[in-house]
Amino acid sequence: MMKNLIRPALTLFAVLSVMTGLLYPAAITGMAQTVFPEQANGSLIRHQGKLVGSSLIGQSFSSPGYFWGRPSATGPVPDNAAASGGSNLGPQHPALAEAVKGRIEAVRLAHADQTGPVPAELATASASGLDPHISPAAAYYQVARVAKVRGLAPETVRQLVDAHVEQPSWHMFGDRTVNVLKLNLALDRRVYGS
Repeated sequence: MMKNLIRPALTLFAVLSVMTGLLYPAAITGMAQTVFPEQANGSLIRHQGKLVGSSLIGQSFSSPGYFWGRPSATGPVPDNAAASGGSNLGPQHPALAEAVKGRIEAVRLAHADQTGPVPAELATASASGLDPHISPAAAYYQVARVAKVRGLAPETVRQLVDAHVEQPSWHMFGDRTVNVLKLNLALDRRVYGS
């Protein structure tokens, strides 16, 4: 009786392996490449023919002449896509409170002209630790610093931020955001013409 079951079981195993391991992934990959080729290939951003990043993965910018994104929760290397994930520290955890306090102090120090509260995403990491976006409020908070370092009029930098505000999905799901990498590349093009 056992011999009668082995052959159909192996045949079913082989058929399902080909279907779910080869045919289905090939069909989905082909459809994604046809319908959403940019997203299927990682939403990569090129500048002057050189790959500079992805619009889906945050990058660390610490120079005062650039807009800063959210702090990264990936350690020990910031914005490490291979280590995506939050810190798993709860809101009452002393280490998280200390980290946020330190980030707020650093942001306030770099933005002495600002008197309002520090936008939350400049002091807290996202759940993935790789968020490439900040809110328009967080970008506007940094305008004076970036303009001063770059030798630009604040209004010019503010217009760059305005031009890079992305609307929610289908204009109704989520919040308006600013992609930090795209904004910083536009800033470089404005300053350096490249």
